[in-house]
Amino acid sequence: MNIILISNNLAKARTLTLTSTHFVLLAGAFFLAAVLLAMGLNYLSLRYADKIDSPSLRSLVLSVQQEEHQKTQSYLRDSLNAMAVRMGQMQAQLLRLDSVGERLAELSGIKPHEFLFKQSPGQGGILSNLPSQDMTFVEFNNKIQELSRILDDRSDKFGALDSVLMQDRLKKKMLPSIMPVSTRWYSSGFGVRIDPFTGRSVFHEGVDFTAATGTSIVAAAGGVVVYSDYHSEYGNMIDVDHGNDLVSRYAHASKRLVKLGQVVVSGQKIAEVGSTGRSTGPHLHFEVRHRGLPQNPSRFLKMPG
Repeated sequence: MNIILISNNLAKARTLTLTSTHFVLLAGAFFLAAVLLAMGLNYLSLRYADKIDSPSLRSLVLSVQQEEHQKTQSYLRDSLNAMAVRMGQMQAQLLRLDSVGERLAELSGIKPHEFLFKQSPGQGGILSNLPSQDMTFVEFNNKIQELSRILDDRSDKFGALDSVLMQDRLKKKMLPSIMPVSTRWYSSGFGVRIDPFTGRSVFHEGVDFTAATGTSIVAAAGGVVVYSDYHSEYGNMIDVDHGNDLVSRYAHASKRLVKLGQVVVSGQKIAEVGSTGRSTGPHLHFEVRHRGLPQNPSRFLKMPG
């Protein structure tokens, strides 16, 4: 490589020839100078670090560290507050689930002492020799979120089951199952029998309970009175609608104590035994009808033990 030098002080131009050796030597010189400069700066920074801007540097470093610490503390406080709120919600859900669980146990006939909902279940076991470690904040937060999702799921399922069992229990309560008079036997059953007036075989659409005049007649289940009047054959008669197309009938009463449209509850006194209408003596004629058709009352009534 040739370099031509031209100057007013030179009588003629000069030419410099640079070979690859010259370039290598020049690069080595630059590298050596850079190393020496870095070493010198490092020596000066170590030698005079306590004299050159050390207070301002320390202040800057401390300020950055303090800001990061404050950010970390703020994040932890916000996270702990959120976790505390969720823990409170989970405790409320557990109380509700305990209440639902007790009601479900009652509805299903389970004895209360078999499920102690208000006590923590017993746990135990030997101390494992396997390595263990403390739970991290992230793992703890993830565990709470997982438990929260499980609680939400169980709460929904328990609520649905509670509704189903409650509806089933209400339906059973609306069935005419309570004995309408205090007695242990029928004087005349459901089905074909000899008519006491004609002596012919006829179908008896209910059951008869012999009892003294004035004996209390109670509603076999809750419902609405849809008939309370005198009938030419049934005498003083009361019909109670229990829903689901079920109606119970009470006939030959000496006295009616409820009116049309009145709501009655299971076991409520609604009339007194008598011998009105087509009757041979004091007794209660009781029927259960589904969609107008007579049903055997023995399928519904619970005879006293």
